[in-house]
Amino acid sequence: MELQLSTPGLLFSAITLLMLAYTNRFLAMANLIRGLHKKYLESSSQEKAIIGQIKNLRKRLNMIKNMQIFGVLSFLLCVICMFLLYQEFITAANWVFMGSMLCLLISLAISLRELQISTNALNLELMDMEDVLNRQSSSSLNQLFTKKDENE
Repeated sequence: MELQLSTPGLLFSAITLLMLAYTNRFLAMANLIRGLHKKYLESSSQEKAIIGQIKNLRKRLNMIKNMQIFGVLSFLLCVICMFLLYQEFITAANWVFMGSMLCLLISLAISLRELQISTNALNLELMDMEDVLNRQSSSSLNQLFTKKDENE
């Protein structure tokens, strides 16, 4: 297969959209961290839960950083590939294009893993809320039955 100048050009829009998605994830993560910091300052009674969230957020933050690094590297190699094709260094362009695709693949794999981690963290939050709601509803039922017993 012969690599043409338009082939790496096709990756530009995909990589750009991918970088936009990664930036949005980073901004969402920054908001989570700021919210967690505010929650910590307001109440230190939930220290264990907050420490677990901090560890999770730190891991995810590093993963997002690596996703962005490999995404930018992919974009950079794609531009270099186009330059090499323009200069008619076909063999070098092929190798650089393969490197670009490899970096993109690594970035996507990290993104997939980070998505799994963030989903697990959200499920833990949901389970915690369900536990609180179940305790509240069972205590409400106990109060209701206790009041009925007292009235009789």
